[in-house]
Amino acid sequence: RSHQASNTGWRARAQRRVLRRERAQPGLAMNKYRKIIKPKEALVKDDEEIRVTAAGSVSAYVSRAAKLFNEMEKTCLTITGTGNALTKAVTAAEVIKRRFKGLHQITKLESQEIVDEYEPLEEGLDKVTDVRQVPCMVITLSKDELDKSDAGYQEPLDEALVTEVDPEELMKSRGRGGRGKGRGKGVGKAAKGKGKG
Repeated sequence: RSHQASNTGWRARAQRRVLRRERAQPGLAMNKYRKIIKPKEALVKDDEEIRVTAAGSVSAYVSRAAKLFNEMEKTCLTITGTGNALTKAVTAAEVIKRRFKGLHQITKLESQEIVDEYEPLEEGLDKVTDVRQVPCMVITLSKDELDKSDAGYQEPLDEALVTEVDPEELMKSRGRGGRGKGRGKGVGKAAKGKGKG
């Protein structure tokens, strides 16, 4: 049994090495494995959180901030982004600070553990688990004063740098670029035909 257990452990370690090599050289051996797709977590933990993705629109995040500060009368919100979305989170925070006066900021950089599981497509191979650490940024923006002794604290911008926008204007700007009026194909030809006989 101990010999069998050691073989199983050796095989699992070898498979993890293959996965690491595959990430460095795509196509090496991943045709033998399939990633297990897990159900997505709830996109938002609470009302005050704006979870940013790399593909998301900054204008949509600004509109969400407007809803939180104006409609829902919140005094604080949190912007979170992981991996490729870090720069988008910073951009969103900077734009929001330039749309709403007096926002104190605290930025924290954390690490989030991501666990990927792969199931084998061939007999004789074991399921492989790959654990990796992904950077995560949490930016708190508050109308109320925050802890100035915090290493990530930034005081509100000079009001001269802030251009407040009416919430309705923000919603209109999001609605631009939608469907326009139809051209009414064939209308001209039909009108010409009516004059005959």
